[in-house]
Amino acid sequence: MGTPTKTRNIGIFAHIDAGKTTVTERILFYTGRTHRMGDVDHGTAVMDWMPQERERGITIVSAATTCDWKGTRINIIDTPGHVDFTAEVERSLRVLDGGVGVFCAVGGVEPQTETVWRQAQKYSVPALAFVNKLDRQGADFHRVLQMMKDILGETPLPVMLPVGQGSDFKGVIDVLEQKALYFDMESLGTKFDIEEIPEELQDEAADALEKIKETVAELEDGAMERYFAGELENEEIITLLRKGTIEGAFIPVLCGAALRNVGVQRLLDAIVDWLPAPEELPSVTGIKPNGKEETRERSNSEPFTALVFKIQTDTHLGRLAYLRVYSGTAKDGQSVFNNRTGKKERLTRLVMMHADKRIHLDGISEGDIAAAGMKNAATGDTLTELGKPLTLETIHFVDPVMEMAIEPASASDEKKLEDVLNDMISEDPSLKVGVDRETGQTLIRGMGELHLEIVVDRMKREKKLDVRTGRPQVSYRESVSSVGRGEDTFERLIGGKGNFGNACIEVRPCDTGIVFSSKTDNLSNQFLDAVKSGIMGSVSAGVLAGYPLDGVEIVLVRAKVHETDSTELGYSSSAAIALRKAIQSASPVIREPVMKVDIVTPVDYMGDVIGDVNARRGTVVSIENRGEAQAILANIPLAELFGYTGALRSLSQGRAGYTMQFSDYVQVPPNIQRKLLEKMGITF
Repeated sequence: MGTPTKTRNIGIFAHIDAGKTTVTERILFYTGRTHRMGDVDHGTAVMDWMPQERERGITIVSAATTCDWKGTRINIIDTPGHVDFTAEVERSLRVLDGGVGVFCAVGGVEPQTETVWRQAQKYSVPALAFVNKLDRQGADFHRVLQMMKDILGETPLPVMLPVGQGSDFKGVIDVLEQKALYFDMESLGTKFDIEEIPEELQDEAADALEKIKETVAELEDGAMERYFAGELENEEIITLLRKGTIEGAFIPVLCGAALRNVGVQRLLDAIVDWLPAPEELPSVTGIKPNGKEETRERSNSEPFTALVFKIQTDTHLGRLAYLRVYSGTAKDGQSVFNNRTGKKERLTRLVMMHADKRIHLDGISEGDIAAAGMKNAATGDTLTELGKPLTLETIHFVDPVMEMAIEPASASDEKKLEDVLNDMISEDPSLKVGVDRETGQTLIRGMGELHLEIVVDRMKREKKLDVRTGRPQVSYRESVSSVGRGEDTFERLIGGKGNFGNACIEVRPCDTGIVFSSKTDNLSNQFLDAVKSGIMGSVSAGVLAGYPLDGVEIVLVRAKVHETDSTELGYSSSAAIALRKAIQSASPVIREPVMKVDIVTPVDYMGDVIGDVNARRGTVVSIENRGEAQAILANIPLAELFGYTGALRSLSQGRAGYTMQFSDYVQVPPNIQRKLLEKMGITF
């Protein structure tokens, strides 16, 4: 079991290709966890252990590992940067105490960086920043700092500065020590020389130190007095840097080039010095079965409380649940209470993970991240000591935006496909399964083409299931464009007993999701729940083309009550029919997912790329310099982005690239809606 004061639970996150996994590989090497450096480009990265990750050179699943630095245990989760796997980032951030944001010195704050940073802010995760790839052509450390201010709204505080940039990059300056560090390439960066700061950078380094002193002194009155008196010592500065980082007052910024083994040891020092130990963070609050809140201190003396943040099927140990322990202790084989299922379950085969390898544990305690064999646990479940129930806030995931028909190559494998899909959904909450209303085919829904491609690839490789798939399709939604009202009365004799229900429903557009409320006060909670059940059971299929409803506010305006025959069946049935009538009278529309697309292109091809964006019904939001290239940020409907990789290569002779992420669902233009419905043989 770990000692919380000597434990750090951190995540490493960033935009795709900023160098997260390389940073993690260097951390494992310098802490002695591995004896050779893994390499993403050569497919030897320890943390990218899946065959699909090694082939593509990207991280797909968040991998957990543990290492030690200066007597402190660091539990690390290396998260994916590709937008299709944003659910992996979301669930990792939910259980972490601190984060390291890796920024490319050329790209700066890129769209996925911004998305992940917002997720980290949502969970109040204290963070450090590491500006990587300072040896790349077009690297600009100070531009990255400015982008952190402008785009992320953060206060970056450089504690390291580069000595040269791009091809002139030589080393880094430790601002607090006012020394330059030059790393020895032959020793793979394990040795470095400490020298005086080059003359031309001395003023910049002195100004940076003054900025640190001034910023941290604002955290305490006494420190401000000592700062003005010139008596603020380095030891107090380090303590105040820790306090400010944990409180989110600023982001300490370090720098280097992980691939060239520069600057990673100083990043490890910063993780230990400035990111919080588990017990330094606020207590956890959950809901008891009676609906009341309860707070538990992050202490081993409190009842055992843990959150399941990931399910993974391990080839040796079977189904594993990854846990973050917030309070208390538990032993291997101990029974705990699952607050979602209301049943007890044993923690069997308790292990600490190192990517896809494992170390057996006798027990776990507050602050630990571990995995245990559990049959019925799911992502977001709270596990507690028997007799001490408490439900922590679960983890919420974005809805899928793309779908694809799937069937087994052999009809005899129907049941196997169902079982495999159930396994994969439990592992990946952003994967959904549905049925096409028209054809009856099974549909898998995911976050993008790559996500669905990986799912199918894993079925074939890991599950030994051969499947046939249709072309990926956009996952549309249905909504309303005006206010509409519908009413229905259900009266039926069933088994000699009368069943009655009546509901008048009003619908109107809203930003996102389904929002239900009631204005009537003459229904009991039992019948009001039946109305809600009827409505929620109907929102999976709209009136135009059967797409799920989204962006609809639904209000129960009134309901009639029968003296003797009112039943739950009556109210759920009448509410469902009244809802359809209301939607039909509210000018129903189809909504489509729009993606935020970040295109990086040489300036020579700007005109062609922008012209192509416009031809795809896209809107250019901004254009900025990114090193020697131009970055075009645009909003483009997902339906227009199939095959975009090849098209962009053709436009730019293979020199442009792009990343995209989901932005919003918006109403489809009337002419596009008409074509969609005609294609489905629907006239409306």
